[in-house]
Amino acid sequence: MKLTTKKFIPGIAWFFILLFLMCLPGSEVPSAGWLDKIYFDKWVHIGVFGLLVTLFCRPFYRSGFSNVQRIQFFIKIAMAASIWGLAIEFIQKFFVPGRDFDIYDWIADTVGAITAYWFCRKNFLSGD
Repeated sequence: MKLTTKKFIPGIAWFFILLFLMCLPGSEVPSAGWLDKIYFDKWVHIGVFGLLVTLFCRPFYRSGFSNVQRIQFFIKIAMAASIWGLAIEFIQKFFVPGRDFDIYDWIADTVGAITAYWFCRKNFLSGD
């Protein structure tokens, strides 16, 4: 099966949705209340970055690439998502009113990216 740009539209759309949400001013971010006790914010970061990696890895599922090539792409996608999470933290610190740099948010982003990498490795490789 051919790998086309069209197959990456969900990942690209999610990328821009995340960018918008992460750049909301601090006054517009709702308080989680009691959910703060279970670090709900960090679980959200894990989930949204995990979904981002999965959406970009998914088009490789039935592509003509070998499993070795797919794994290489999955690693690059997960690394790019982690680096982007770090960049978002700097964007929040310097450009978004009421937001700041939170190393734990970036760690959660990276955990989500790594978790999605392993999920994709397990589920999106063919039996070559």
